[in-house]
Order: sequence, then structure tokens, then C-alpha cells
Amino acid sequence: MSRRQHTIIRLSETASTNNDALRLALAGETLPLWVTAERQSAGRGRAGRIWVSDAGNLHASVAIRVAAPPALAGQLALVSGIALYEAVRAAARPAKNIGLRLKWPNDLLLDGGKIGGVLVESTTQGDGSFFVSVAGFGLNIVSAPDLLGRAATSLRSAGVETDRETLLPVLANEMEVWLERWDAARGFGAVREAWMKRAGPVGERITFNSGQGPVHGTYQGLNETGGLVAEVEGKRETITFGDVMLAAAADTSDDG
Repeated sequence: MSRRQHTIIRLSETASTNNDALRLALAGETLPLWVTAERQSAGRGRAGRIWVSDAGNLHASVAIRVAAPPALAGQLALVSGIALYEAVRAAARPAKNIGLRLKWPNDLLLDGGKIGGVLVESTTQGDGSFFVSVAGFGLNIVSAPDLLGRAATSLRSAGVETDRETLLPVLANEMEVWLERWDAARGFGAVREAWMKRAGPVGERITFNSGQGPVHGTYQGLNETGGLVAEVEGKRETITFGDVMLAAAADTSDDG
């Protein structure tokens, strides 16, 4: 049951729902505000990568106002990832043994293939005591793009039949729930635990890009602010930005 009526702007096509949501937020629209489109002509992921936006899949962004230090805005990728995970899990019922999991910092995987992702963009306003943030969601519902060196999948491929109009209000509700639990970073401890329960096991082999080349280690969870902790050659390192690959994909992909 919906917690409240969400404001959703529905478009047939746009360049980027993130751009639209941020523009409307800065123009004074009441927040939270959702923007969704059947197609995006300039959808993007992290680090400026292109996000293929096929019709029938979910492309949606929510703009919110957050009274927290802007330095903690990156935690919203984890909050949003949990919300997307829960929305997909709800859509999958009563499907059994759906292999759904999160991958740091912003990917949703299904049976090892990328099924969705989150792009969070933020800007401060006024005296810097709050910021406006946009969380953009991409989810492969009916089809998956061909990704160079990476596996991708869709809900339909997993035998889950749903559509974006069904999923969007569920996602909006889940986002509201997890934003309340996050509580402008005051509740990040609970979010951290929830995220780790939905991710891979501690000790999982990973590879990340250090700037000097690939580094191999094992996943050790998240730290108290949301950075990924890895053990590398017996030492613990914290990763705050960059691409992380799972062991199964590390030999074939240079992308996160």
C-alpha cells in the first residue's frame, strides 16, 4: 500500500531524467519530485559512461532536499541501491531463488549480470547547510544492452514479468522508507548493515582500479561512512571512489 501520493512527471522522451529533475528542483518545484521517461537520448552512468535507455525499461530520477553535510552525499548511492533492490525483489515475488545482489557502489546484479544501477548527483544551495540531490535509476525490465566485457541481464530474462508503471510507485515507496531510515546520515549505521546483507559475502575476491593499475584483494564490508573496505596483501584499504570488479568478471572487464 502506498505511503503517500508521489509527484511523478512522466515523459515520452528526454535527454536525461537526472538533468530534468535537478533543473526542476533548482527552479523551486516541491520535493521530492520524480521524473521518468520512456526513452532517454543522453542517459548516463558513473564517470560519464553512456547508459543505454531502451523502451520498456525503467529510467527514473528523484530529486530530494537533504539537511546533511554535502560530503556525505555519496551515501545516497547506497540508500538508493537498497531501495532498488527491494523494489525488484517485490516485483519478483513469488519467483524463487532469484539471484539478486548489490555491488559497490551503485550496481544491482541478477545471477551475476548487471540489471540496474544508480547515479547520484548533488549540488549545495544557500549557506551550505543542505544540498539538493538527484538519484537516477536505470533498470533492465524487458531487455538488456550489450555491454563491452560485462554481463547484463533483464527481469524478463529471469522470468519476471512486470513493467515500469508497476515498479515505479514501489520504488518511490522504498526510496521514502530508506531515506527515512538514513535520516540525513544520522541513521547510516542501519543502512550500512542493510546494504551489506544484500551484497556479496565478506572474503569475496575483488579487483579495483587504483590509478596505477588493477589491485586484487578481498571484500571486507563497508566502513562507517560507506567506503568499501578491502584486504590487499594482508593490509586493509578503504576505497572511496572507482570501479570494483568481482573475481568472475575481473579477467574480462575494465568497467564497474
